[in-house]
Amino acid sequence: MFDWISAAMKRDPALRGGLRPLEILLYPGMWALVFHRVAHPLFELGVPFFPRLISQLGRFITGIEIHPGAKIGKRFFIDHGYGVVIGETAIVGDDVMIYHDVTLGAIGWWQKNLQKKRHPTIGDRVVIGAGAKILGPVKIGSDSKIGALAVVINDVPKKTIVAGSLGKILKNKRKT
Repeated sequence: MFDWISAAMKRDPALRGGLRPLEILLYPGMWALVFHRVAHPLFELGVPFFPRLISQLGRFITGIEIHPGAKIGKRFFIDHGYGVVIGETAIVGDDVMIYHDVTLGAIGWWQKNLQKKRHPTIGDRVVIGAGAKILGPVKIGSDSKIGALAVVINDVPKKTIVAGSLGKILKNKRKT
């Protein structure tokens, strides 16, 4: 049940040695997972209101928003954490590590034919760098690395490294 503590100790050199392992209690990512591990089963049971209340309390305390409907795998580690957003239909595999300001978000509400699955699926052993945005029902293959500030809107095969932004002008309403 507390396999994410050993994951944090394995991945964060700041937690090694002496009393340092106790510092995990100061990590917002650890507390965000505690809130999620309480809220998610209630959400799965269809309990109204309380899973979202727990989730929002966790967001208020940690600055990390994990929807209670998101499915989070084993040994998940959020390093630094502030600004992380994980949407309702996101699925995160085992041994995934993400950094601060990462969004696993949906495509816009204005899209036609919105699917029930609106958020990304992240494979096992994926690392997602600070500020990365993975949007829509895309799949990130296992053992991939998503670089800092990358914007991902298409599927990523396993064992792939993704870097760079994707922004481009789609429409310009400016009159000349």
